[in-house]
Amino acid sequence: MSAAALTREGGEDAFRRLFRFYRQRDVSNLQGVLDFSVPGAQVFRSQLSISSVSDQDAYRAGLQPVSQWKAYGLNGYPGFIFISNPFLPGCQRHWVKQCLKLYPQKPNVCNLDLHMAPEKTIDLWGQSKEQLRRKGSSKWEPRSLLEKLRWVTLGYHYNWDTKKYTANHHTPFPSDLAFLSEQVAAACGFRGFQAQAGILNYYHFDSSLGIHADESELDHSRPLLSFSFGQSSIFLLGGRKREEAPTAMFMHSGDIMVMSGFSRLLYHAVPRVLPNPEGTSLPSCLDQPASSDLPVGSVIEHSSDEDWQVCAKYLQSSRINMTIRQVLAEGQKFPEESGTNRKGQAPSEDSHQQENSRAKRHKPTTDS
Repeated sequence: MSAAALTREGGEDAFRRLFRFYRQRDVSNLQGVLDFSVPGAQVFRSQLSISSVSDQDAYRAGLQPVSQWKAYGLNGYPGFIFISNPFLPGCQRHWVKQCLKLYPQKPNVCNLDLHMAPEKTIDLWGQSKEQLRRKGSSKWEPRSLLEKLRWVTLGYHYNWDTKKYTANHHTPFPSDLAFLSEQVAAACGFRGFQAQAGILNYYHFDSSLGIHADESELDHSRPLLSFSFGQSSIFLLGGRKREEAPTAMFMHSGDIMVMSGFSRLLYHAVPRVLPNPEGTSLPSCLDQPASSDLPVGSVIEHSSDEDWQVCAKYLQSSRINMTIRQVLAEGQKFPEESGTNRKGQAPSEDSHQQENSRAKRHKPTTDS
């Protein structure tokens, strides 16, 4: 049965039917999935604020000049912007390395903190790099700690139980990621965007992200930014009601999605991670290193060959997604609360297993 036919069936809501359809391992009919590299009738070119980001600032963030970006909108989804890989050659490597080597470090919070002693999660990279570098193709090999990483939170740390942010669980937001986010937001018409919280999700070929809407931030007037690196995925974008039929689209390495205005609170999900459609172990946009002639003040750092070897091995079966959000409006404060959970409490192992959770977590993997 096709995806289009599923949306017309009665019974179970259309979003869940399509989620399960694309979640299947043997789905071969992906004709209903939008590919922004070949825009169709539902897609139109989106106008960006070219003057809001200087070419120099774009270069400093590892991005092409905004005038060269290919940005698209979707009919029926006002405020949704899809930007097809605007990164300069080699600059995606910086963000991949940060997500694997730097951002999981303390004081940031990750899923491994749920069941491991703090001293065991101090240096996930150091404990995993040799194992990853030597890793073969057998799925029976033991997984490294980096391969067991499912999420990392930055800035205001999301409380997975209360589905809230609090003033007392906050650590400094990475300055390089804040700068990147500010440039992308400004190009989309949101000058003054403040990157205050981030959730990094780490996917493998058997991972998915359940149906949810990102509504915990106190300021919904600012956009949600989503960056993808590594293997491809199918992204489902629905409506304001959970049961509304979604539109399916591919996300490839380097692609950016911006959800703002009407689209800021739409339900969405990731039912499937797919191998790179080019047929190679890694997308060609990751083949070359960053230019040796980086501009003054660039936030991009060159990755050593040794570091990139580890990152590339990880990405052969994985996808990394960074979602960045502004939690508070200018001058806004968190409401006073009493009886809150312990600081920044992460989801229990049971809640982490729920496919239909509205929090940013993965459906259980088959080998975890």
